[in-house]
Amino acid sequence: MIRLKLLDKYIFKQVFFAFLVCVILFMIVWIAPETLLRTVQRTLSGQYTVHFAIQVLLMEIPKILGYALPIGIFLGSLFTFDKLSKDFEVTVIRSFGVPFHRIIAPVFFLSIIICLITYHVNDTLIPYVTVIKQRVQHENPSSHFVFPMKDKDNRMSKIIIVSNFDNNEINDVVVLNFYSNENGASLLSSIDISDYARYDNSRWVLDEAKCYKISTEGVFQEALIKNNITVIEGQTGENAYRLMKYSVKEDRELTNKELYKYIALLKAEKMTDEYNFMMNKLIQRVSHSLMCILFAILGCLLGFSQPREQRLIGFTIAVAIIFAYYITMPFLDLLAEKSIMSPFLTSTLAMIITVFAILLVKIKRDL
Repeated sequence: MIRLKLLDKYIFKQVFFAFLVCVILFMIVWIAPETLLRTVQRTLSGQYTVHFAIQVLLMEIPKILGYALPIGIFLGSLFTFDKLSKDFEVTVIRSFGVPFHRIIAPVFFLSIIICLITYHVNDTLIPYVTVIKQRVQHENPSSHFVFPMKDKDNRMSKIIIVSNFDNNEINDVVVLNFYSNENGASLLSSIDISDYARYDNSRWVLDEAKCYKISTEGVFQEALIKNNITVIEGQTGENAYRLMKYSVKEDRELTNKELYKYIALLKAEKMTDEYNFMMNKLIQRVSHSLMCILFAILGCLLGFSQPREQRLIGFTIAVAIIFAYYITMPFLDLLAEKSIMSPFLTSTLAMIITVFAILLVKIKRDL
């Protein structure tokens, strides 16, 4: 009787080393065309020192790693089982009565480990390194922030526009104030313009603001200069300030906890497009990690073949799946942002399709 523990170690070792090779190759291919060339050019021109250039390249690794891990376990399991099938090892093992799901058990265990690593890479490592990279490269992100406010009847009452939010400084502020006529339409009543705004205990305050009054006919009436104008206050003022601080960051700069808080704010302020996009990104991090498990199973199934079956079929299908998976991500993000599809569907669609692909291949292989 075949010793299953020895078999598990053998398959685990084979898949693990194939996984490492695939991850390294993917990272080299990903970083070489653009990032490496740009870094070398800036180093030769004197913009970067050699030490700084190495730092820049090393800080690119976590972002690439987030993409490479699912691909690594997919191709690693496919390559290993293709080799085992070619060498008739799978046939011999199955002749001892070992079912296929038991054969791939060590691969499943390895995929769970990689799934957890992928999750923490996206949740912790990438946000941390992205912030460090900005500090090293002296990047100070600024933001153009727009915060609309509606009354209890869901009619526009005010729009706050911040042209430059940088290092907690609120600069170049424009406030559009509206009123509702007898027909329920929102019309512009005044415009307040200030070089900066103060945030003080949930209050947005404008000093030396130029206030332009607009008549009911939409004609400019007068201009005044006012101080200490409270634009917004209370919980809404606090939410607006927190939203503005989040808006200067990309989703990859936020941990899952921060992203969840950001989503809660977007929901509270009914900012639907941004809410859908960020919710999609949050769930996508979980689904992307779980894809490691599904890819590992699918790779084993595609790698398993009959002795005379063509070997190129499994690899061709795998490359097509990887290409489709990553090329459709931005498109699905857009569908979620524009509310065309639910973010819960756009972020899990790849998982659903992969599960069906696993069932289809399993039936076709008659395993």
